[in-house]
Amino acid sequence: MPAIPEIKPEQSVELLKELHILTRDGKLNQDSRRKLKQVYHLYHFIEPLLAEVLADNPEPTLADHGAGKSYLGFILYDLFFKNKAGGRIYGIETRAELVDKSRELAQRLGFERMSFLNLSVEESIASPALPARIDVVTALHACNTATDDAIRFALHKQARFIVLVPCCQAEVAAKLREKKNESFGKTALSELWRHPIHTREFGSQVTNALRCLQLEAHGYQLTVTELVGWEHSMKNELIVARYTGNRRKNAVERLESILDELNLGELRQRFVY
Repeated sequence: MPAIPEIKPEQSVELLKELHILTRDGKLNQDSRRKLKQVYHLYHFIEPLLAEVLADNPEPTLADHGAGKSYLGFILYDLFFKNKAGGRIYGIETRAELVDKSRELAQRLGFERMSFLNLSVEESIASPALPARIDVVTALHACNTATDDAIRFALHKQARFIVLVPCCQAEVAAKLREKKNESFGKTALSELWRHPIHTREFGSQVTNALRCLQLEAHGYQLTVTELVGWEHSMKNELIVARYTGNRRKNAVERLESILDELNLGELRQRFVY
């Protein structure tokens, strides 16, 4: 098969076919090219974090929360873990049929240090199938509150790094919409979400800002950037959190102030704990 410039030389062609990124005859269509670019670009951010962990720990662990079909986990294993002596990837997913398919594929490819767990967030936090600590937690396009679930898991597991690409942040927007009339009398800031399209966009912006404050309150230093160009995906915000232990002193105070100002006090338990 002729070389495809987008595919890394060490990448398993068989894996890319199994993930339907390559067609059976080894071709790459436009949609798959876009998907591959997103995953490779995310790998560009995650690989140095794994290398940093590996320098201190010969058995690095990574948990991919809301793993879905485990595109990210498989490619991380193929490009980083496969040729290392130790380390393990855990794919956590609530849909049993996807877990079964991922297990079967990992076995077929000989990816022995991949585990796929059919668990909810609460179950994954307490499950003996996972170690007490996880070095890196990822959540790629985990929809709506699933990103918050991944954060909660990462905090419980004392993750050294957390890598998030949030998706479909609907919960805050729904609360803004529900309390719109009440908010008009409370604050002039309600003009920021008066129109439906602004409600959706502002809700997403607020959600991620609250998540950043939450992580800073727990001792993480943040980098917030774009994953890929907006022409490839509208769900494009990348949050990389590194644990330093230095808690931002006013993070909780500011978080609660934003919730109060925007009439979102009902969501306090989701972001403050």
